[in-house]
Amino acid sequence: MRKFKFLAVLTGVMSSLPFAADAAYPVYNPQQLARQGYVINSYPQQNTSIQKYQQPQMVGRVNVTSQQLAAASAANGRPMATSIGATNPNRITGALPRVGSSATNAGRQYYQSSDYDRLADSGLYIGLSAGYSTMIKGSMSADYSDQNNAFFAPGSFRDSDIDNDTVIPLQISVGAAINSDLRVDFSYLRYKGMSYASNVQTSTGDGFTDASVSGGAITANATMLNVYYNIDAYTGYVAGGSMRPYIGAGIGLSLNTIADYVVFDNHFYDETNGLGPGSVQAGGLTAISDVYAYHNGGTTEQLAFQLEGGITTSMNDGLKLDFFVRYANLGKVRTSGSIVVSQTEWLSDGAGDEYEAPYDSVFHYTNWRESGRLSSLDVGVRLRLEF
Repeated sequence: MRKFKFLAVLTGVMSSLPFAADAAYPVYNPQQLARQGYVINSYPQQNTSIQKYQQPQMVGRVNVTSQQLAAASAANGRPMATSIGATNPNRITGALPRVGSSATNAGRQYYQSSDYDRLADSGLYIGLSAGYSTMIKGSMSADYSDQNNAFFAPGSFRDSDIDNDTVIPLQISVGAAINSDLRVDFSYLRYKGMSYASNVQTSTGDGFTDASVSGGAITANATMLNVYYNIDAYTGYVAGGSMRPYIGAGIGLSLNTIADYVVFDNHFYDETNGLGPGSVQAGGLTAISDVYAYHNGGTTEQLAFQLEGGITTSMNDGLKLDFFVRYANLGKVRTSGSIVVSQTEWLSDGAGDEYEAPYDSVFHYTNWRESGRLSSLDVGVRLRLEF
C-alpha cells in the first residue's frame, strides 16, 4: 500500500514539470514579437516536444524602444519593472588614485585636458623675475690679520656683517621644457644694494677698537644653468588644481665686486710709552691720530649655486607665474689687496710739548686682502612667456 502511494506521488510530480517549466521559461508568441518590431528566425519543427521549451533566437531589432519591450513582456505574463531604484546605476565608489603628472599615473584622467594643458610646461620660454632678499648672510674680515704690524692698516679684524638696504635681485631666464615635468634654463641673476659693514673692529696691536667705514658697495652677477622639476606627482596640485608645485637647483659662476672703501680710525695713539712728549727729542714722533686706510676694491669669480622651490600658475596667452623661495650661495667677495694708509703724526717741540706735523705720512701695503662669503634667501615672482 505504501509503495502504491509513493508511486502515485512521484507520477504527479513528474506530470507537473512541463507546466512548471512553461511558467519558468515562457514561450514568446512570434506574431506578437513581429508586431513589436522584432525579426525572428524560423526554425523547422524537428522536435515539437523540445521546441516548446526553446526561446526563439533574436538576431536583430528595428527601433525597439523600452516601451515596446515592456509591452511585449507584459503580453507574455512577465511585466518589466518600471523603476530601477537608483538614479545612477554606474556610480563609482572608492578612493580616487593620487593625481599626478607622470604619464604612467592614472590620476591624470580626473582632470579635464584643458586644465592639465594649462599648467603643463611646453616649448621654449623666456622669464623675468624680481624678488626681495629677506636675509643677506655675509661678513668681511681681514685676511692679513697674521701679518707683522697688521694693526698699522685699519680693517675688519673681527667678522663684520655686511650691511644691506633693500636688495631686489633681478633674474632673466631663457629655457625650454624637456617634457611636462622637467624644464631647463640658463639665467642671469644680479644682486645689488649690499655694502661693507659701516662699523668694524680694528686691531690696536694689543686689543681691538672701533673704526668706521664708508663706501664698499657690493654687487654680484651670477650666470647659472638651472633645472626645475614639477613634483605634483608626489604632492598633487594645490589651490583646487590651479597651482603646480616644483623644485629646482642651479649651478654656475658669480662675479662678485666690492667697490673701494675707507676705514677711519680716529683714536689718538701715544708713541712715548706713557712718558709724554718731553721724553722725546725735538722733532721726534710722539703720537699718531686720524688714521685712514684706503682699501682698493676688487672683483673675483666664484662658484655659485642656488636652490629653489615654488608653485606655478597659468595666465592667458602662454604666460605663467612662478612664486618662489630661493637660496643663493654666491661664493666670496674679495678686495684686490692694495691698502694705502694715511695718518697724522705729532712731533715733539723739545720743550715738553708736541705739535701736528705739517705733512701726512703715507704707507702702501700690497697683498693685504679682506674677504667674506655672500648668500641670500629670497622670495619673489617670475613671469614666463612660452612660445
